[in-house]
This record gives sequence, C-alpha cells and structure tokens, in this order.
Amino acid sequence: MTQPPNRPVTLWGLPHSLYTGRARAYLRKQRIAYVERAPTDPGFAERVMPAIGRAIIPVVELPDGTIIQDTVDIIDHFEGEDGVPVPHPAYPGDARLLALAHLFELYAVVGLTRHAMHYRWSYLAEQELFLRDAFATGGDADRAEATMARMNSYLPMLGVDPATIPAIEESYHELLANLDAHFAVYPFLLGATPSIADYAMFGPLFAHLGRDPVPLGIMQREAPRVFRWVERMHAPDLDSVDFAQPAPAFPEDGLPDTLPPLLAQIAHELVPDMTDRLAFLRDYVAGHQPQPGDPVTDKPHRRVIGQVETSFRGVDYTGGVQPYTVFLWQRLIDAGRHPAATALFAAHELTPLVEVELPIRVARRDNIEVWA
Repeated sequence: MTQPPNRPVTLWGLPHSLYTGRARAYLRKQRIAYVERAPTDPGFAERVMPAIGRAIIPVVELPDGTIIQDTVDIIDHFEGEDGVPVPHPAYPGDARLLALAHLFELYAVVGLTRHAMHYRWSYLAEQELFLRDAFATGGDADRAEATMARMNSYLPMLGVDPATIPAIEESYHELLANLDAHFAVYPFLLGATPSIADYAMFGPLFAHLGRDPVPLGIMQREAPRVFRWVERMHAPDLDSVDFAQPAPAFPEDGLPDTLPPLLAQIAHELVPDMTDRLAFLRDYVAGHQPQPGDPVTDKPHRRVIGQVETSFRGVDYTGGVQPYTVFLWQRLIDAGRHPAATALFAAHELTPLVEVELPIRVARRDNIEVWA
C-alpha cells in the first residue's frame, strides 16, 4: 500500500514520548510528509483507539485510514513500500552492520529505557515544572497528574531501585563517553547515514535523556558530540555539516576503533539480563503452553507476563518480562545467523545473544504481540 502523493500521514504522539521521537525522526529523515497530533485530540478516541484497543503512542494513521502502531511496524511499512523509495534506507545491506543495528535496537529497549525512566522520575523534584508542562500537553492538570503517577510506577518493573541507581548512572556516563568518541569520527552509529540503530537509540537519548533538564545537562557537559547527534537525528536532513563531505564510511573488513568500547558495554549489561530472561521464558512456555496466534497477554494494555530475578552491571534486581523484547531479540538472532555476523559477535563476547534458540517466537498482528 503506497502513500498517496502530497497527502501527509498523521503521527499520533507527543514531544516527550520516547517512541514518538523514534518515529518522528524516521519520518523527517525519509522526507515523509506528516502532521503530528496529540492523543488528546478527539480523533484519537474516535478512530485510533477502536482500531488498537488501548491508549498507546506513537501511532501512524495513513491517508486511507490504515492504522499502524509500534515503531518497528511503522518503519517496516515505509521501508517495504513498492515504488516509494526512501532516501536513506534504515536497514543496512551489509550483514555485519545489519546484525549490529538489531543489537542497538534491543539495547535501546532493554537497557536505555531503564536509564531514561530513572533520570526522568528519580529527579522529579529538580525538573518538575518542565515535566508537568510536558504531560499537560493537550489535556488538563488532573490527567497530567494521573499519567505521571502511572509512569513513575513503572520504575520497579524496569529495575530502578536504590541498589541499581548507582550502576544506572555509572552506565549513563560510560555510554556518553563511548558514544562521544564514536561521533567524533562518524555522524551516525553505523556510518554516514542513519539506520534502525540510530532511530532506536534516539528514542531514549532524545525524549528523556536529551530533553529533560537533569540528564540533558549531563549530556551537554560531558558529551557535546552526542548532543550534536541528537540535534542531527531530529533534523529533516542529514545535518552533517561538521563532517567532511562525503562523510566517512565504515571499513569493509572490520570495525572502526570507536565501536569496540560500545560493544563491550552492551555485552556487559545485556548478556546477563537476556540470559535470565531466556530461562524465564523457557519455564513460562513449558508451564503455560501458549498457542500460536494467541495474544501474549489477556488484555492489549498489559505488556508483562511475569518477573525475573536478574542483574544489571553485577547488581541484582527483579524486573518485568515483556514479550516485546523477545520480538526484538529474535530479529537480532535471525540477523546474527549470517557467518560474517556470527564471527563479529564472537570477537566481541556477544555470542550468547545470537547463538541461542528461543522456545517460542513473538509476532506483531493487528497492532499487538501474539505468540508465533
């Protein structure tokens, strides 16, 4: 299904929404005409919620009325359209880089969502006026209060507690240093143009960590090149004026020196977490015997199927298990089966993330996750 010429799509979202930022950046970079509307607009309740069964953003509404929810589905829709080429394909053609892109995609959700939510809500007193104004967009004070309270309640599920907070903040400072070194040489994570890696990482690094006053101040003080990348990702063009033209491309026979520190941090933080989640998932499948096509939860708004005892940077915590992370993980596993990707991941201690068999797959159908 192609987009009619000169007719914009509608992006239902908000400026402070993590996943809206990801979708908005993609639409801008690919020169896809859109208008953005807040979910408090009456059209959201009239047309969108009946189609998806819950209040969630972002959602893209096509001119013909088609509803697409979730940033993966939104990007895949436009990447897959026949006859509507995008100027900067989001999926790398190189097998190594494609696997790396999916790795960053998984890390952004499993890892950086924790950072984003911690810095937003643990420092509420220092940035309360900014956040209350953001959450009141298109609504009223009572609605803003209720939404903020609900978001704040997610911290334990994400593993944000007094024991893990020092590790989370240590991780954020380390990540900024590693990214800053990389963006001194390359305008984007995998070279000269943005990929799904950039769109995924941009979500938390813009909407929370690159806008909320406390983490934004840390970013600007410690990692100015990361802040420039945030600006670059939100621009409607490549915005690479601070790089030579054309921007440098990745070497064909290896990785640049700027990436191994990033990959080492991801391996350190992601492998123990995902290993424990896999053990939980095996037990869950054995005990519940989910059937292909069944929704992963009993109601669309429920995203968690249980809790797992795991760790982050050596600190134990109890976190929620979301089937959506399985959906992202299997994309990485599929890409990691290519021999070039397998060798690359082995060289950087990432093998446990790609040479693994999941007991069940997760698919997206009718804007929800189902067992596949």
